[in-house]
Amino acid sequence: MRSYSLIAPAKINLYLEIIGDRPDGYHELAMVLQSIDLADQVDLRSLSTDTISVRCSHPQVPINRSNLAYQAAALMAAEFPDAFAQFGGVEITIDKRIPIAAGLAGGSSNAAAVLVGLDLLWQLGLTQSELEELGSQLGSDVPFCIAGGSAIATGRGERLSPLPSVDNLYVVLGKYRHLDVATAWAYQTYRANFGNTYVVNKQDLTSRAAAVHSSSMVQAIIHEDRFQIGQRLHNDLERVVIPAYPQILQLKETFQNAGCLGAMMSGSGSTVFALCDSENQAQKVHQQGRLLAQPSDLDLFIARLTSTGIQVMSSNKD
Repeated sequence: MRSYSLIAPAKINLYLEIIGDRPDGYHELAMVLQSIDLADQVDLRSLSTDTISVRCSHPQVPINRSNLAYQAAALMAAEFPDAFAQFGGVEITIDKRIPIAAGLAGGSSNAAAVLVGLDLLWQLGLTQSELEELGSQLGSDVPFCIAGGSAIATGRGERLSPLPSVDNLYVVLGKYRHLDVATAWAYQTYRANFGNTYVVNKQDLTSRAAAVHSSSMVQAIIHEDRFQIGQRLHNDLERVVIPAYPQILQLKETFQNAGCLGAMMSGSGSTVFALCDSENQAQKVHQQGRLLAQPSDLDLFIARLTSTGIQVMSSNKD
């Protein structure tokens, strides 16, 4: 049976600004996204039947149609019925290393890996742009997860502009196992509290989103100014998530006091990351986090920023 094993990296937000509402019900966003080498492994194996099945090492990850990886395979089957009929279904096995419900795009990265893997498994020859367009039908983070690296994301997050690679920095990530922040709740609460500040005019929405291209964060990345990158970390969603979950603020302050370049909540949470300019600094921050973790259920990870998205690890083409 033909098979592919793929690496599906997590992502963090270095910058997240909520600009206003969109006609489709989503928020207009301006973000700077960054891949890290904390990653799941996604294995795809051809089946002789027209079945899509999902298996996962994490007991809390659904393995039914609600799984984004399953939805990615179903989308490919619907978009390319001839290839589905010719090559058959697929068994998807996810070795889950990215924390779930953590604001790290683990589910989106799994879905991105399925799109890339089925393109190879079914010999479709799709371009990266075509894969990203398919990914945008599944979720706002999926197109970025395909490409990876460093990028400006606008719209609801699906419009991408690549940035120079920032892969010489480390991050320490902290995630409380009991603490899950629902993305929909975070955005709805932000709208309820700060909707009166939203940009309304369509032209102003467009110009505000375009302004991120010349923002101080983007300039810091272009000039490889790691100190300024740390200083310019920004996430609007902290304004509603931190008051509701004070453990996130405590973890963020612990990281900051340990001497990192900067610390922030990623996405809608609940992961907090500390940006570090060396592995040695990351180890020191990690150690401080460990002191906070006793006897709590805080999981800590050290990762490195990476310039790649979905990568093929191995294949069996027999």
